[in-house]
Amino acid sequence: MRCEVIAIGTELLLGIIVDSNSAWIGEQLALSGIDSFFQVKVGDNFGRIEASICQALERSDAVICCGGLGPTQDDITRDVIAQVMGVGMQRDTAIADKIRRIFEARGRVMSQNNLRQADVPIGARPIPQMPGTAPGLVCPVGAKVIYAVPGVPSEMREMMLGTILPDLRQRAGQSAVIRSRVLRTWGMSESGLAEVLAERMVELDRLGNPTIAYQASGIDGIKVRLVAKCKDAATAAQVLNAEEALIRRLLGDVIFGIDEQSMEVAVLTALKAKGMTLAVAEQVTGGLLAARLTAVDPELATFRGARIASLAGEEGTAGLTARAAAAADAARSEFGSSVGAAAIAGPARQAGGPVTAPVVLAARIGDRRQHEEIILPADRGRLRDFAVISLLNMLRKALAA
Repeated sequence: MRCEVIAIGTELLLGIIVDSNSAWIGEQLALSGIDSFFQVKVGDNFGRIEASICQALERSDAVICCGGLGPTQDDITRDVIAQVMGVGMQRDTAIADKIRRIFEARGRVMSQNNLRQADVPIGARPIPQMPGTAPGLVCPVGAKVIYAVPGVPSEMREMMLGTILPDLRQRAGQSAVIRSRVLRTWGMSESGLAEVLAERMVELDRLGNPTIAYQASGIDGIKVRLVAKCKDAATAAQVLNAEEALIRRLLGDVIFGIDEQSMEVAVLTALKAKGMTLAVAEQVTGGLLAARLTAVDPELATFRGARIASLAGEEGTAGLTARAAAAADAARSEFGSSVGAAAIAGPARQAGGPVTAPVVLAARIGDRRQHEEIILPADRGRLRDFAVISLLNMLRKALAA
């Protein structure tokens, strides 16, 4: 079973909007065992959209068109699909009524052009999931199929998970299930991970199941994705559990989380398990650390607060460790927490290479002190990002000790 993805919208070609939808759809197709060899972006032009769909249907069994289902003149995806199907349009009164109710619930007056979204190519069927005003479509073309989904990510994902992926699996006659698990790592390069896991990768290539892939994710570290294809979900879970245990033995504490578990989740979970609370001093991070922690702990149950101090090492490199320790102590005292942490940066420097800055990470955990010096890129954005994740990682490891 082959499925192509066509992202529709001139704004995608101009770089005004980044096409994250195609990446997510591609990932979901892979996890469902559906081959996807092509992804295309095309602007809001009838002829070019039609040519893209026709070309996709020539080489694939299914096409997912993402975008162009709104009420405006440049939203022409449904019209192009009708042309490809060789049929006319009919208005779906149930969809029209639902669109009206959505506007009424929001206390807004509906413009009549919104009813264009209720026009369905004859022979197509609307996708039941309709979180917004634009319905998705399942459009048969002989033995093949075109799916149309809105470009709004949340709406697209609900339709993909609720209708399109199950429909594709049924068309493919799949009886097996595919499950994945992501092990999130920090502190080792992608090449380093590959070196440690080299022998296991060779063994898995021989076995064929499960599989391992790497995904570099910037300040969120490197993800090691495990994928198992089995006869049922229970068997897949057993395979993933066994493989995760083996990978953990090989990689050790560079693994900090699973799937969507961020570094801040790992730290706050460890603190909560120990009955501890945290406060931080943010000299170089300027509130970014508090923003990430409060996103997980908005009630400030475990994370108690942050002090934001002056920005850059005006006192030079000397005494950075003492200043970082003092800042961690001050935050701990001010907020009455059991753990205090801080990151202090020294002045930028360049020695024949990129401009960097020394950063000292410090923590006070009960009566125990911890500190670490690292060298980071000196530009403000990366300096803040990497200081945050590095400080959290040091806390995570210290709490596990």
